[in-house]
Amino acid sequence: MLLDAGVVSRCRRRVHLEHDPAARDSPRGAPDPTAELRKADAAAHRREIADQLAAKFGDDWVEIPAGRSVEREAATAVALEAGARFIWSAQLPRDPEGGRRGAIDLLVRTEHGYVPVLVVRHKVSDPGTGARTSPIADITNIGGEPDQTRKVRPQPRDQLRLAHTLRLLSAAGYADDRHALAGVIGLDGDVVVWHDLTAPTWPGGRTALAEYEVRFADRVAVATAAATGGEPLAQPSRIVECRSCPWWPVCSQKLLDTRDVSLVVRGEDAGFLRAAGVTTVDALAALDVDDADVAPLVGMPLPDAVGLARAWLADLTVVRRNESVHVPRADVEVDVDMESFGDAGAYLWGALLSGADIGIEHGYRAFVTWDPLPTDDEARSFAEFWQWFASVREAAVARGLTFRAYCYNELAENRWLLASAKRFAGKPGIPTRREVLTFIESDEWVDLFGSVREHFLCSHGKGLKTIAPAAGFAWRDAEASGENSMRWYRAAVGMDGDEPDTVQRTRLLEYNEDDVRATAVLRGWMSSPEVNKIPFVGDL
Repeated sequence: MLLDAGVVSRCRRRVHLEHDPAARDSPRGAPDPTAELRKADAAAHRREIADQLAAKFGDDWVEIPAGRSVEREAATAVALEAGARFIWSAQLPRDPEGGRRGAIDLLVRTEHGYVPVLVVRHKVSDPGTGARTSPIADITNIGGEPDQTRKVRPQPRDQLRLAHTLRLLSAAGYADDRHALAGVIGLDGDVVVWHDLTAPTWPGGRTALAEYEVRFADRVAVATAAATGGEPLAQPSRIVECRSCPWWPVCSQKLLDTRDVSLVVRGEDAGFLRAAGVTTVDALAALDVDDADVAPLVGMPLPDAVGLARAWLADLTVVRRNESVHVPRADVEVDVDMESFGDAGAYLWGALLSGADIGIEHGYRAFVTWDPLPTDDEARSFAEFWQWFASVREAAVARGLTFRAYCYNELAENRWLLASAKRFAGKPGIPTRREVLTFIESDEWVDLFGSVREHFLCSHGKGLKTIAPAAGFAWRDAEASGENSMRWYRAAVGMDGDEPDTVQRTRLLEYNEDDVRATAVLRGWMSSPEVNKIPFVGDL
């Protein structure tokens, strides 16, 4: 039984199914196209970093060629035995006794052994202090120096992968056993962020290595039980990762067959309910909340969980949580939706102006750059959006009218409002970070997601694509989704080497327009008598 590093961050039930001979022919979901694109982008990022390092270190650089694992492992063993200074794309010697196998992006040799470095396409640090970093050109400075401009961004999966590699190196006799240092090169690609895997940086003062050991031992036990036909150590339970897991068709059918409580309450809360003997949706729906011996739930109050179960049994997507529904309104209203591409930037700000006449034309506007991200032209499109937005606010105030702007789930918009103000500070039309912060902390900025959460229980999720149809709204594009928009964007800007696709540009603009129109329709519906046609949970 040889497991790779991924198992420690993977759902336990998925580990079971991957090693259960009886599940080998079970139907599986198609690969997630967005996930496949992310993998391709990550591979391209690793290639860019590898080429940069190979050019600097020349003859000291050894790259293990692509091929079968056994061939790559043999080539890595030769490079390790020869004491190569840098080994890229290493397939480490497997560890039968420990049950481990695995690969790592880069091994860097010191006088006492090798140190692993991971290359990832996500941020590994944030502004602040406390991180230890080395410039990428000085990657042999293991452990780096205190960085006064960066703090470590928690990325548990990265640290667990590095811990797995350290254990493989130790088993093969090639680790630098003086310490447990390991590095990560992130999206920016300018520095190595160093982790001490024996530092008490995890909750409860645990270390990354200690966390890894516990998780890995558990996954070995799960996989062994599955492979040998033993009593399963992991049963299906719905979690966030389920929506992109290839095994979801298998798990979902079993959950439906047993009417499992996780169909309406996910994660830890499902565990709390099972511990109290509430294992099915039916049992949850019948629960007397005043007499239930259930630990406090994390995701929602217990009465809401019971209401969700009753809605699920009645096949209702949405029910009213409160008898009356209220959403803040204003004389002048603007709906805002932003489109970004991963961590690269926000290329489109869409806005829909409605309400009283203030001398500015009503309707939808798009502030967009079609230069592939990252690009300085993003500053121009954001500045144009903010200047128009500010002019609407000023015109409303000048006429003695109230103003509000709306979005759906403000985390994304707030992130890029603040990030854009910081990244492009000093450029024409760019607001200060204080201006942006003052706005998003004011009553003029309304997150409709919060209003939906306050007034409704949604048995199939609270996403805009789920709740807006209850208000009578439909997207023009049957494939409209945030994940699909990533694929459309790549084509729209010619990111993969093709000519920019104007059809996909139009598609993105229509998708963004529909998103802001959806929030406007949703708000209008919530403010109308029509909302009372939605059943009240107290009547179920």
